[in-house]
Amino acid sequence: MGAYILKCSDNSFYVGSSKDIFKRVEEHNTGMGANYTRKRRPVQLIYYEEYSRIDDAYYRELAIKKYSRAKKEALIKGDKMEFKKLSRGKDRI
Repeated sequence: MGAYILKCSDNSFYVGSSKDIFKRVEEHNTGMGANYTRKRRPVQLIYYEEYSRIDDAYYRELAIKKYSRAKKEALIKGDKMEFKKLSRGKDRI
């Protein structure tokens, strides 16, 4: 279970959560995923976080969706300094 970020063929990001991330990525790539990714295949899994509870993964998905592209890129790269620089209050790691 976890939250994930996909890189789409148009270089946009898609953020989601799933009980089985790798199966869900496969669904996105076969056109069985979200409408957004269906139009932007193939997609590539570039980041994920694992959780023991699906509701925790879902809430993390919602938080990541609010991030700017620059902040998502810092998260993906693991650049904590840049992430903190881009953060405002409640959404810091």
